[in-house]
Amino acid sequence: MSDLFSPFTFKDMMFRNHIAMPPMTRCRSSQPGNIPNAMMATYYGQRTQAGLIITEATLVSPDAQGYSFTPGIHSPEQVEGWKLVTNAVHERGGTIFVQLWHVGRMSHAHFHNGQPPVAPSAIATPDGTMVWMANEQGQGELRRCTPPRALTLDEIARIQDDFAQAAKNAKEAGFDGVELHAANGYLIDQFLRKSSNHRDDAYGESPENRIRFLIEIAERIVDIFPDGHLGVRFAPHNQSRGMNDPDTPETVLLAMKHLADMGFGYVHFAEADWDTAPEVPREFRALARAIFPNLIIVAGNYTLDRAQEILENGYADFVAFGRPFVANPDLPTRLKNGWPLVEPDRSTLYGGDEKGYIDYPEYQSA
Repeated sequence: MSDLFSPFTFKDMMFRNHIAMPPMTRCRSSQPGNIPNAMMATYYGQRTQAGLIITEATLVSPDAQGYSFTPGIHSPEQVEGWKLVTNAVHERGGTIFVQLWHVGRMSHAHFHNGQPPVAPSAIATPDGTMVWMANEQGQGELRRCTPPRALTLDEIARIQDDFAQAAKNAKEAGFDGVELHAANGYLIDQFLRKSSNHRDDAYGESPENRIRFLIEIAERIVDIFPDGHLGVRFAPHNQSRGMNDPDTPETVLLAMKHLADMGFGYVHFAEADWDTAPEVPREFRALARAIFPNLIIVAGNYTLDRAQEILENGYADFVAFGRPFVANPDLPTRLKNGWPLVEPDRSTLYGGDEKGYIDYPEYQSA
């Protein structure tokens, strides 16, 4: 039985607790060039009470972008910027993985020199699917996604190579590991689902083919980091953004079998967190645990009681708390002591400066 606040070890890593800080896009990178900066280093360094920090989604290439001011890890300047972050976290005894990201069709022609973004198939996102874009004054606004075009086989291979180079860059930048973003309607997730993947070649039609894009990326990066230092994030029960494929849970479980055989360290489930979201069936949790022998992370509006329950049932090894970490840099201590949590200022979530980013204080007892 695991306690949320107890330290534990996995492979050659020591974690101070079972609390993870999941990826949260904050759009604070320096421009031009989407370069991580000292302000970001302060932000992550403030939150090292988490047993594991997973960075905001990070671009593997210039054409992976779908939102303004999101950081990349494909240029030398970006690698140097990330070194500020990893140093800040390691100086405080923390562990940090970078989440590698390609948005696929969740993008706008603005980011692609006026050309459409790419996807497994030329299937547009539903009306109302938006991306955050900054105007010339640096102020953000939501814009509808541009309909995509289908990737060629050569382009698929090139993107997979981009993921591999990004993983190598992550190691150079000092990260402890890498998480592949295969959730929430972005490119890898688009390949996994029948609703967004209508290909009739080796990357479409059957579940075995739809997981191929992911598995071939995994094969390219598996030897870059030590055993157990790679993870993947899935969202098998999230059907939003036109991702309504009821077979997704089974497809994800199939992918997990391959990842387990390859020695991946963890699988991270992004669970839908709105009021009417479907519950994750216990049968799926049990199957996931039986299939995957290493760590499982769950995220999705967890309370302290729900977090402890899922650990005690053995369905997860980490519980990730997203939005609470925005305004509570010392979240684990607050949870352990029952101290009140601060609500984040939603107007400062995306873009901007230090306000609403690194100016939230730790709890001060009377």
